Amino acid sequence: MSCEITQAFDHPDARSHATSEREPLDRISVRNHIVEVEIGAFQTERGTMQRVCFNIVVEVRPLANAVDDDVDKILSYDKVTQAISIALGEERLNLLETLAERIAERILWEPQAVRVFVRIEKLDRGPGALGVEIVRAVSEANVPMAPQEKLHPTIVYLSNAAIASENLKGWLDQIVAQERPVLICLDGPAEPAPRSAAPLAQRRIDLLAIEQNAWVLAGRDQRCVVVQTRTELDWAMENGQISVWAPSKIVLDAVDGPDAEPQNALALALWFAEEMEAAQFVSLGSAVKSSEKPFDIVNVSLSETRV
Repeated sequence: MSCEITQAFDHPDARSHATSEREPLDRISVRNHIVEVEIGAFQTERGTMQRVCFNIVVEVRPLANAVDDDVDKILSYDKVTQAISIALGEERLNLLETLAERIAERILWEPQAVRVFVRIEKLDRGPGALGVEIVRAVSEANVPMAPQEKLHPTIVYLSNAAIASENLKGWLDQIVAQERPVLICLDGPAEPAPRSAAPLAQRRIDLLAIEQNAWVLAGRDQRCVVVQTRTELDWAMENGQISVWAPSKIVLDAVDGPDAEPQNALALALWFAEEMEAAQFVSLGSAVKSSEKPFDIVNVSLSETRV
């Protein structure tokens, strides 16, 4: 038992040797790679950078031909550290388990990789290191999917006056009829949100105020479905569903979040349009000034019945 415990806490390199039951494989490793990052499911971990340590071992197939001292012929250490950087840069994550899975998956896309050990530890959450370790091997599930055609939606921004307008149903009818997928962003409620002296708390309060408006709209028209994750948004665009964006998760989890404060819901919607690589931005009831945006901007007044 003591041997098993020692092995469990040993470096992943020793673990890879101990659990190898196949033909001899070469191994590359990255030890004690420390990055400062915002991660964690607890509220105390929001807005706080902490040190995270990565130890990774990749078992690779021996090369059939000579290496010839050519870095292009091997799976280099840069591929491993790059997998870490890409996984950390995609979005803010709550769980080390999720981060480990994404790193392992990306490494196993490399043609030489056969099996990968990923150990990740938080160094600042207690007197010791708190972490997870996973082991993943090449399988059909690791094969990268063929890239799908990128969808470029129309982002429709509804002011409070537009939500209350008698033209709302007619506008939504026209929105449903168009071929391009549609995502709806909303103004914040007309009533002022509660105030907090803590900036992070106020940010969340203001985002939740916009989400309250999203549920108001969903209650007025059942075609409008409130969504909060990028996965839900992608599914909705592919399946013709009108989605009303609940901004909290995407905004709070964004690595490079918006400069706009949540009180400025229109500016937040414009940021979201850029994130979603929108083709068009339609504003109902709030004029958007012409600016250098990578999409067309259309302003619709409340008196107009056509979008």
